[in-house]
Amino acid sequence: MGFHAFVDDAREIKEDNPFESMMSRFDHAAQLLKLDPDLYKVLRVPNREITTYIPVYMDDGHIEVFTGFRVQHNFARGPAKGGIRYAPDVTLDEVRALAAWMTWKCAVVNIPFGGAKGGIICDPSQMSLGELERMTRRYTAELIDFIGPERDVPAPDMNTNEQTMAWIMDTYSMHARHTVTAVVTGKPIDLSGSRGRREATGRGLLFVADEAVAKFGLKKSDTRVVIQGSGNVGGTAARLMHETGYRVIALSDIHGGIYNPRGLDIPDVIAHLEKHRSLEKYPGGEPVSNHELLEIECDVLLPAATENQITSQNVDRIRCRILCEGANGPTTAAADDVLERKGVFVIPDILANAGGVTCSYFEWVQDRMGYFWKEDVVNERLQDIMVASFHDVCKYAECHNVNMRIAAYMLAIDRVAYITRTRGIYA
Repeated sequence: MGFHAFVDDAREIKEDNPFESMMSRFDHAAQLLKLDPDLYKVLRVPNREITTYIPVYMDDGHIEVFTGFRVQHNFARGPAKGGIRYAPDVTLDEVRALAAWMTWKCAVVNIPFGGAKGGIICDPSQMSLGELERMTRRYTAELIDFIGPERDVPAPDMNTNEQTMAWIMDTYSMHARHTVTAVVTGKPIDLSGSRGRREATGRGLLFVADEAVAKFGLKKSDTRVVIQGSGNVGGTAARLMHETGYRVIALSDIHGGIYNPRGLDIPDVIAHLEKHRSLEKYPGGEPVSNHELLEIECDVLLPAATENQITSQNVDRIRCRILCEGANGPTTAAADDVLERKGVFVIPDILANAGGVTCSYFEWVQDRMGYFWKEDVVNERLQDIMVASFHDVCKYAECHNVNMRIAAYMLAIDRVAYITRTRGIYA
């Protein structure tokens, strides 16, 4: 029985469903690899999906029940790894997609983790610190048998942070009856976190953008960069790219963006953002919407906000030479072919934004050995891995005559499949 017998080609792919986008790319890469049908069946599904209902005493005394998820996609290469997000629109499909992305992301940069992701359906902006703490601790207690340094290592994601990780680490440690720092990454430095972790995703984007710009013979001072998002990822990438000589011409936050074709003064922009909590009324640039920002002509477009930003609806209007994906799933599968026809060089999310999980790996290693590195050592090792991984994917793309996204998936699947095949199936 051939590979195609296991792919339902008739199934309807919904463009805005991140799990469907991820799976369509997985299917394409698996077909090109001529992946064994039995291995295909194993790798395309998660190992475990957990849905838990979390009762929490709210500040006014009533009990609210929140829904939480943890999807553990794959353990073949090591403990599962992935963030936890708090948002009102979290869905199981989204968490499934993000967990699978983590499997492929860890494999692309060749670190010994599988993939996982978690989330709670809630609106953290409407919750007090005490309510968030009680919810986090109960969620952790519900997952206590499924997470741990050797099993599944959570990290921060959308609307979670160092404090959230400290609560999870403390709750887990109380159950273990001793301090277990390696149960999560993204912790405060004084709580056995890693130097350089907060900036790692943005710094990783700089490293791969540098390699792509050099590949096309561009000068940094002439390279126009548009960045969607000014949070930890987008804001850090903007600051670092500005410092190293790029001309950042547009930047946005959740409300909208600013544009200056001569280049933005990024330190001044960030100072304005910190003071006013918004880019609105920034005097050094013209206001643009987030949709308009994506369509500005530039050399490097760096979407670092959320999923499904470049779709079949706007891909014809995208005018960049290099697309460096800072967010997870910013481009839908339906837009991929158009980008390829337009000749856009895509640095896919599972490679481009892997700086965060790479530095999380460093934090996990440091926690387990109880010895911590200087920040310049962290950054140097991060650069080594990101640059080597970029060139691994480029070579794979050239060897198999495919684009960078499919090459990244093929390389990742090949690595996970090899380990799965070598370990065998326990029965």
